[in-house]
Amino acid sequence: MTPRTLEEWLAYQQGVHALGVDLGLARVRAVWARMGAPPVAPVVITVGGTNGKGSTVAFLEAMLAAAGKRVGCYTSPHLLRYNERVRIAAAEVDDAVLVDAFERIEAARMAQPDQPVTLTYFEFGTLAALWIFAQSKLDVAVLEVGLGGRLDAVNIVDADAAIVTTIDLDHQDWLGDDREQIAREKAGIFRGGRPAIIGDASASVALEQSARAIGATVFRAGCDYRFGSAKPGWRWSAGEREVALPDPVLAAPVQRANAAAAIAALHALRARVEIGDAALTAGVRAARVAARLQRFAKVGVAELVIDVAHNPQAAQVLASWLEQTSTQGRTLAVFGALADKDIAGIVTPLAAHIGRWFVGGLDAESPRGLAAADLVARMAKAALAPRCEVRVDVDQALDAAFAAAGARDRVIAFGSFHVAAPALAWATRHGFAAAT
Repeated sequence: MTPRTLEEWLAYQQGVHALGVDLGLARVRAVWARMGAPPVAPVVITVGGTNGKGSTVAFLEAMLAAAGKRVGCYTSPHLLRYNERVRIAAAEVDDAVLVDAFERIEAARMAQPDQPVTLTYFEFGTLAALWIFAQSKLDVAVLEVGLGGRLDAVNIVDADAAIVTTIDLDHQDWLGDDREQIAREKAGIFRGGRPAIIGDASASVALEQSARAIGATVFRAGCDYRFGSAKPGWRWSAGEREVALPDPVLAAPVQRANAAAAIAALHALRARVEIGDAALTAGVRAARVAARLQRFAKVGVAELVIDVAHNPQAAQVLASWLEQTSTQGRTLAVFGALADKDIAGIVTPLAAHIGRWFVGGLDAESPRGLAAADLVARMAKAALAPRCEVRVDVDQALDAAFAAAGARDRVIAFGSFHVAAPALAWATRHGFAAAT
């Protein structure tokens, strides 16, 4: 058989399983067992939750790197390159490494040709990351949970510590229709006798109850560890330990909570992974992740802000940031969304902060993507449709927004990773530079 390129492997994976999402661990465990199920790393940390996962992974990665640890990080989805999903020592792995892993996965799943094991696109990627990390002599692996927790492919690994950042309504078709049910699903990444970090002091009580029911050692924000403002910056404390910290470069106010949860996990693992206060400080300052209130500038035109906010909780955070971050002109929105999202719940908290909306279709970006006209029809329930301009895709929506924007205005592109990715590419093509 002619060897496949990375792009060919990714295209192939889209058709192996009939469903894009098929939660369950049996198939992934079976293939991993055939691959020998090697240890992924001496220490593994998993990060789940509704929002804040990618940022929390970034804080962990930066803190561990500052302490001299060799770290592997697995995140999803990617923005511009699939390779973004698997990083070792802060560098994306190259195509050849991913292709080798996919070839091994394919051989394992086809070991019994008359009974092949079907895998989803995400499951292929998860197994590839685990295999690559197992071969890479890591000190720590940090794994972002994809969807939910209990039945997510990442959960075949028994993590040494697990973080759940926040709980809110999202992915209800798979996780349930209320926060308590979703909390119980996400608590499935916790393990008995191991640290379970609850990063949101106001999280559903079901999350802590589920953690304690399996015998996990709970570290809850506002109870077992605390953080708050100081001059300058902020402070984190647990027991007798207190650390003075700089404000994160990552912009949203919730980033302190994400950094605090990362510190709590490392503190809980301190007997196995030594991380001094200086490394925590350096990591908070160094952490970066794309499309989280990421600002771009170009002389003589409006500022561009790109954010992956795609559910009501994230939209409320974005609204708070817009309220706190003044601009001399108007705020214009470039917005797109997937069909399974709570559109009214996303746009309502932002309505007072947006002067004009430019809606871009995502139907060409994803099978779940809403066409612009369909999205506007959904937005009409929040009485926003009369203020919307419809464009076929995100690129055209950005073109229209910047044609309408003055130099003192700002344009915020948000609603999905499928908005953030083309917006990042658009910014590069049009000569915008990331603001520092």
